[in-house]
Amino acid sequence: MASKVVKRAYKYRFYPTDEQREQLARTFGCVRYVYNRALDERSRAWSRERRNITHAETDKMLTGWKCDPETEWLTEPSKGPLQAALRNLQGAFDKFWRKQASYPTFRKKGRSKDSATYFSNCFTYRDGQIKLAKQAEPLDIRWSRLLPEGAVPSQVTVSRDARGRFHISILVETTITEHGPTEVMVGLDAGITSLYTLSTGEKIHNPQHEKKDRAKLAAAQRALAHKQKGSNNRAKARDKVARVYARIADRRRDHLHKLSTRLVRENQVIAIEDLSVRNMVRNHSPARAVSDASWSSFRSMLEYKADWYGRAVIAIDRFYPSSKTCSACGRIVDALPLDIREWTCSTCETVHDRDHNAAKNILAVGLAVQACGDGVRPRRA
Repeated sequence: MASKVVKRAYKYRFYPTDEQREQLARTFGCVRYVYNRALDERSRAWSRERRNITHAETDKMLTGWKCDPETEWLTEPSKGPLQAALRNLQGAFDKFWRKQASYPTFRKKGRSKDSATYFSNCFTYRDGQIKLAKQAEPLDIRWSRLLPEGAVPSQVTVSRDARGRFHISILVETTITEHGPTEVMVGLDAGITSLYTLSTGEKIHNPQHEKKDRAKLAAAQRALAHKQKGSNNRAKARDKVARVYARIADRRRDHLHKLSTRLVRENQVIAIEDLSVRNMVRNHSPARAVSDASWSSFRSMLEYKADWYGRAVIAIDRFYPSSKTCSACGRIVDALPLDIREWTCSTCETVHDRDHNAAKNILAVGLAVQACGDGVRPRRA
């Protein structure tokens, strides 16, 4: 079996000292300030002068901000996280220009995860310990699993979530052995009642983590709403809300990782639909369930794991009528409301489970896309 060298991130929880906690809080604040100010400069230049400010120009601006007496506190943290913030902003603009994401937005304190990225010249890794620049002691990392033998971190990202937990993501180059080839292929039809229906007929149960904790979340949010702003009790109530959200996110991520790993291990080709989740969540009715299903995150997991282990993930045209097409004879019905979960083809009289039929069609179209290298969609009358 072939092997390949890939960049892989290993995430661990760590417990900072009081001094490290304070220093990281200042670093997070500086990173947020640099990101927001650079975004403001770029937006203003475009709206007033129709001029595009490059990443190199914002890097020069950062040097000027450090020399400005009003913002000389930007010299306190390591330079690496500040430069990484400008790179992240450039990446956000690149995705916007490629129409892969919306226009970059400002980062607000307390409303987004704080993070700071350190490049190889801004930290040391020695004897299994990591020490960040401008810190006297190494981080107290809980090594839940070992790094690959001989791996040398190229960068690390420290983060603090809304619940106040600190994590470190360590990026290393490691060798991965591809899975042995197999002739098994599968199509996936995304859903709400069943998270995914496979072309084999198997239905993956949707745990609906957010729905299970909805009552607990609502109670925590009501308690938060009744607390006086700025009080210690409000801070405690906010922490309780964050704990519920963190529990939901952790359980969802764990379930999706296990499912994606299993599918990549068992199947050579995985066909999925190219769903437009952003448009789906604009409809308030299914938005909550769609967000809880986290189809975009699952697709991302499938794609990078398939790339690692020598598998193929094929996304078919989102407008292909997979549910309305008979997988036996190819006839397309005129209408198939969502409340109809089983239907009979009037041509070949095959009885179809809606989701299973769609999964079989997705697999067939996915294999056609793989062979032809193009989207497959029936012609419109």
